[in-house]
Amino acid sequence: MRKLLCVALASVISLSSAMAAEKEPVKIRRGNLFTHDYSAAYTVQRVSVKTECFPERLEAILAHIAIETGRKPVVTSGHRPRSGRSQHSSCLAADIRVPGVSDRAVIAAASTAPGIGGIGRYCNGIIHVDVGPKRRWAYCGKS
Repeated sequence: MRKLLCVALASVISLSSAMAAEKEPVKIRRGNLFTHDYSAAYTVQRVSVKTECFPERLEAILAHIAIETGRKPVVTSGHRPRSGRSQHSSCLAADIRVPGVSDRAVIAAASTAPGIGGIGRYCNGIIHVDVGPKRRWAYCGKS
C-alpha cells in the first residue's frame, strides 16, 4: 500500500510539473528585435583587430561608407585600450581602407554619414573615422 501511494504521489507531481511547464508563456526579448547588425558592412584586416565593442553608431557610419562607395571598408585598427586620449581607447574610432576607392571618395562618403565626428587622412591611405566631436585633419609625416 505504501509503494502504491508513493507511485501515485510521484505521478501527480510529475504531471503537475509538466502542466506548469506548458502554461509558461514564451518570453521574447523585444529589445533586440529592432537593432541592426551592421558588422557585415565591413571586414577586418587581421583577426587581432578589435571591433566587438564598436557602438552601433560607428558601425552605421561604416555601413554608410560601404553603401556610398559600393565596397566594404577594411578596418585596419579599432579598439586600442592603451592609446591615450584617442577615440580608439574608448572604442569609438576606426581606421579604415576601402580597396579600389580613392581617399577623397572615402572622405566624401564619411562626411555625409549621420553621426560622424572626426575624419582624418594619413599619407599611407588610411582614413580615420570616429563618433567623437566634429573635426577634420590630414597628417603626413613629421610636423
